[in-house]
Amino acid sequence: MLKIAMLSTGEEVLHGDITDTNAAWLAREFFEHGFSLTKRSTVGDEQSALVEELMMLSFNSDVVVVNGGLGPTTDDLSAAAAAQAAEQPLVLFPEWLKVLEAFFAQRKMKMPESNIKQAMLPEQATILDNPIGTACGFKMQINECWFYFTPGVPKEFKRMVTEQILPDLHALFPNQAGLECSRIYTFGTSESGISDKLDKLQLPKGYVLGYRSYLPFIEVKLFGPRKDLETRVKLLQLIYSHLEQHVVSVDEPMLAHIGHLMAEKGLSLSIAEQATKGWLSNWLLSNEQIERLSGHSWILSHRTDAGLGEKDPLAAVFALAGATKDKCSTDLAIVTGALSDETFSVALSAPQGEWGQLLKFNRAYSAQEQKELIGTVAADMLRRYLAGKPVLAKYGSVSTVKELYLPANVLNG
Repeated sequence: MLKIAMLSTGEEVLHGDITDTNAAWLAREFFEHGFSLTKRSTVGDEQSALVEELMMLSFNSDVVVVNGGLGPTTDDLSAAAAAQAAEQPLVLFPEWLKVLEAFFAQRKMKMPESNIKQAMLPEQATILDNPIGTACGFKMQINECWFYFTPGVPKEFKRMVTEQILPDLHALFPNQAGLECSRIYTFGTSESGISDKLDKLQLPKGYVLGYRSYLPFIEVKLFGPRKDLETRVKLLQLIYSHLEQHVVSVDEPMLAHIGHLMAEKGLSLSIAEQATKGWLSNWLLSNEQIERLSGHSWILSHRTDAGLGEKDPLAAVFALAGATKDKCSTDLAIVTGALSDETFSVALSAPQGEWGQLLKFNRAYSAQEQKELIGTVAADMLRRYLAGKPVLAKYGSVSTVKELYLPANVLNG
């Protein structure tokens, strides 16, 4: 198995002053091209620590991508550390110095003396071009491990990886097939509950399951060999059959799936919110397909009774759902009612009738988590309706206090 590592450098990354988006992007990009990362690490701007990490990685990896530390300032130490680890002198690369001089000349600026440092590289390095910045990357071997040193600026880094590093890796390791990942997104169950259902499955050689939990979803990931679509589809169907009541989408997030269903049905949607305070509208309308089919969105104070004088929260949310659909002249309306004593209501109004639920949280959640859970329950009612599934469902994070379906003939009668 090819061992690939990424080393991020810089005190600002190490101490959390900036988020290391380059590392997350590289992990995804490499995985999609068959080069899965086996290790990620971070080191600050201290040459001895950098050299130590480079040496350790060189003995335990086949490929390492080093990000950052190629600038002109004194705290940019990647080239010097690489030279020390490889026991090579730092030398001036005249070809990159010419590029630097042209870069500043085109902008009618005098090149600062400090930029010459960016043309000083380990003697046996090979330059990686950077057409949009002053920091060239470089490739070299340390203890038979291939190292790619890259600039920290995201647009420079991504272009270098896409245009130079990945093609070079494909040339160096032409037989590296990698793994394919299929994803099943679930809502309303627990990671342990999923594990209890799937752990007994006997997967074929080369296939493995992984889990990613992030409120309010749990993502089940099936890793397997590339170009084995038939086996992967059969396994996905098997996993789906065990989790069906909680599956909200396959190989695309729930929001994207709802967008596709909305576009397929061509039904217009309006939204009214109390407990979710605009979170639901913001989330749903961030999808272009949903936004295109949406009418008005109303955000009501938790003190508002929707002007309907209803005392029963479920009756109130039914009334608000119907009024929202009628006033906005849309085919559908979804509504989140008021939140009181950990209890909330949600409703969906459609041409066939109205569905409503009064639910109670099973444990304590933060205010933001409550909005996300309530909004996702409402969105799941919409998804279920669009997919032709039972609109009302059970969720592990909440308990059903009361639920009701009112057919159109009852409402109109």
